[in-house]
Amino acid sequence: MDDFLIGGTAGIVSRTVTAPIELFKLQRQNHYLKNNTIRYVLEKEGFRYLWKGNFTNCLRVFPQYGISFAIFQNTRSLYRNFTDNSNIVNFLSGGTAGVVSMCAIYPLETSRTHLSLQTNKSKYTGLIDVITKLKFNQLYAGLRMSILGFGPWNAINFMSFFKYKEIFEPYKENKHLYKLLCGGCAGITALSVTYPSDLIRKRLQMQSFSSEVPQYNGIIDCATKIVKKEGVIGLYRGLWIGYIKCFPTLAVQFWTNETIREFFGKEI
Repeated sequence: MDDFLIGGTAGIVSRTVTAPIELFKLQRQNHYLKNNTIRYVLEKEGFRYLWKGNFTNCLRVFPQYGISFAIFQNTRSLYRNFTDNSNIVNFLSGGTAGVVSMCAIYPLETSRTHLSLQTNKSKYTGLIDVITKLKFNQLYAGLRMSILGFGPWNAINFMSFFKYKEIFEPYKENKHLYKLLCGGCAGITALSVTYPSDLIRKRLQMQSFSSEVPQYNGIIDCATKIVKKEGVIGLYRGLWIGYIKCFPTLAVQFWTNETIREFFGKEI
């Protein structure tokens, strides 16, 4: 329970701090929607709407990263029974945590995406409205891609974090900078490997949003159509803003997680 609460709190803090950047990333990934820009949001909705969808996102990230950190902490001892290689242990524990946590909260992930990309509540009044209007299969659209993407992302993220703790050992005296660097670099590493899966997942989630959204028959069809229309580079649309968003998000997330754990004297 301690691991769950600490991980969930770290998720909320990091996502709230970087919510406007996340909105911009979603807009770039779904560039085909009309008036889908930060300028339009500021002009038509106002500054505070740069955080639209953040409440739902916090409802999502608290259980997701609470479950993720709790499973990660509690499965490492299990995997140590099979190998003494800490990198493999962290990778397997992170992957397990990613798959379980994503399956547990996926309807909230879909709802957050829909709420973030609407204008002036033109389609939904809130989270309950999204869940009520979307069918079961629409709420879980893109789940397979999420498992294939978030599992490895979480695995690489945790494994990289502990690896970067070794690399940035010289900065350990400045513990806050040390934690931020390790977390941010871990996020960048994981994102670089798995970004196309995130883009495809968002495209599949948006199938039921409006007639403007291209229609796909599944993961392979989605990837094929994107490459055919936009080239391979299309699978990396928005990656640069992903980097800008990912570094501070994961830096703050791991910093918050480790700082709270240290405060309560829990093993990291």
